[in-house]
Amino acid sequence: MGYRRDLWEIAAEQHGVVTIAEAEEAGTPAVEVRKLAHRSVLKACGLGVYLHRDVPASELTQPATAVALAGKGAFLQGETVLDLLGLGQFNPYRIRVGTRRRVRRALPEWIELETRMDVPDEDLTQYEGIPVTTVERALADLRERMPPERWKTLVDQARGRELIQERDVVTLDPMEHVR
Repeated sequence: MGYRRDLWEIAAEQHGVVTIAEAEEAGTPAVEVRKLAHRSVLKACGLGVYLHRDVPASELTQPATAVALAGKGAFLQGETVLDLLGLGQFNPYRIRVGTRRRVRRALPEWIELETRMDVPDEDLTQYEGIPVTTVERALADLRERMPPERWKTLVDQARGRELIQERDVVTLDPMEHVR
């Protein structure tokens, strides 16, 4: 029960997701992870990423899985971040994941990956333990990709929920100070 319990503890804090690297860091050999997957304790999702079947899935399980599948340094971005926070009305077909590095592994088609992004550290944060861009960055990334009124509504919602500050609005929309 030792390795199974150790992996459960990791997965319970990560929305059911556990990677081989995390397991090894916690003292569980990769071969034991694979044995637990073979016994259906873990469900393999992709290269070294597993879901622990004893941890209930939540609305955060799939986004956490997407980041884990993209690998070290990956983060959620754009409308995926806003959807995660309940801003706007998005029903994304794909989860948008970004990374600063090249990713050579095949990913499921429900993940839209953008690699080699130039995202400064101050534009990255975490939501419920999942690496994401800040709300300001997500809004800025969407600025040119959506109708102005819809974007303005998102900014107003974010400001109303205190996810961004008034000073951030001017940074996001330089014309805001003119109005």
